[in-house]
Amino acid sequence: MAEKKRGANEPEPRPIIVKKIIVDGHGGHHGGAWKVAYADFVTAMMAFFLLMWLLGATTEKQRKALADYFTPTLVELKMNSAGSTGMFGGDSLMAKENYPTTGGQGNLAITIPRDATGTKDQGGKAMRAADRQKFESIKKQLEERMAKGGLAKLRKNVRFTETREGLRIDLIDEADFAMFAMGTDQLVPQARALIGEVASALKTMPNALIVRGHTDGLPYASGRSMNNWRLSSARAEATRQALSDTGIGNDRFARIEGVADREPFIKGDAYDPRNRRMSIILGWSRGGHDASDDAEQDAETQAAIKERDDPHRIAVEQARKLDMGGTGLPTGAQLVNPTAAGTSSKPGKH
Repeated sequence: MAEKKRGANEPEPRPIIVKKIIVDGHGGHHGGAWKVAYADFVTAMMAFFLLMWLLGATTEKQRKALADYFTPTLVELKMNSAGSTGMFGGDSLMAKENYPTTGGQGNLAITIPRDATGTKDQGGKAMRAADRQKFESIKKQLEERMAKGGLAKLRKNVRFTETREGLRIDLIDEADFAMFAMGTDQLVPQARALIGEVASALKTMPNALIVRGHTDGLPYASGRSMNNWRLSSARAEATRQALSDTGIGNDRFARIEGVADREPFIKGDAYDPRNRRMSIILGWSRGGHDASDDAEQDAETQAAIKERDDPHRIAVEQARKLDMGGTGLPTGAQLVNPTAAGTSSKPGKH
């Protein structure tokens, strides 16, 4: 492009000068940026030590609850709950949802519960509490029926115990009363009447039933085909049949068991007549079993099994079978031939 001609009186154009100024970087040192970073570091350290304290001062269940609380969650509404297609979308204070929360599994998505019972654990506890109330009602009803039916004198032979399986009703023999004829599975008339009253009380609940037979530790004479295992099983079946004859449907029975003398009522004396008993267990409702109790009961069961299988205790029992009140064994003695003791023939089985 040709340069424009300059007039005679027009001054010569001045050059354009661009000045670049570079600011020194030391100003950041005197600012507040480092304070923010230090505050973040202190906050992180405080959170870390708080986490370490929580890990040491809480239980496993509490840690699971804390994990669910701090885990980033995606809230999902109950669109598939009962009544969700209705006018109000199933939104009710007492409406039950189909998706209860996990109760502390650390999942990345939770749901908004619409049920007052809350998590699975709370629902199970509520169901178990309802079962306990029904159990108390059955206990009172059975006591009243026994008093009216002329069986009041057998009240001392009936024991009620809450176990991890449910409400256990033990029908216990005494020195002056036996439910079965000696060494057989034939119920005596009073025992059959007592079982009839128990069946009438159990009809009020649909829970599953377990019938378990027990014997004492007295052995049968050698050469006989009957033993305590067969006897306890036969008596359990006879009790089930008596319950069935009184109106308990066969679909109610979950298990029929014979455990011989392995679960004595009087643990210190295997030959006590009270060890001969029938246990009728009314099970917990489905979902009403609290898993937190399982660990405690399992520990008790393991301790009982350990005591039952203790070699020294077995040796003493075998010595009793051999001796039956004679010379006996000194304290701490061990049998050399326990097999021979197990084949001893002693009469007097009840």
